[in-house]
Amino acid sequence: MTKLLLILHVLAAIVAVGPVTVAASMFPAAARRAAGPFDEHETLATVRVLHRVCRVYAALGLAVPVLGFATASGLHVLGSPWLIVSIALTGAAALVLALLVLPAQERLLAQLAGSPAGTVTVERAQTARLAMLTGTFNLLWATVTVLMILRPGSTTGV
Repeated sequence: MTKLLLILHVLAAIVAVGPVTVAASMFPAAARRAAGPFDEHETLATVRVLHRVCRVYAALGLAVPVLGFATASGLHVLGSPWLIVSIALTGAAALVLALLVLPAQERLLAQLAGSPAGTVTVERAQTARLAMLTGTFNLLWATVTVLMILRPGSTTGV
């Protein structure tokens, strides 16, 4: 059963977190393009889709820690330092996404959607800050992934 939980945990991480990291990384550049002279429907639609991918897959991503806890419990490693650090980093990544990245995307999207084509001014600092926050989210997830693969001191045999 533990191997099945581990498989589901890894699949959930790939399927749910992967799209968020990619879409969130693409969003700042797409928002900058949408602020310039553009085909309003196509470019704004791209920004909307990227934001929707981030929101939907962030919600699906809740399965990752749930399956992770189930897997860790089955492996009897809930007290392991590498797992505790991974849990803390996962929580930090979730907070960065939910409290900083998604709201910043929503603000930019509202700004773009509320103006006629080509007339909106998106400050470079806005998209740069969003890119930095997204990079922080991605770095936190990359660190969790490394910890999950290396599992310092692990003797679980899985």
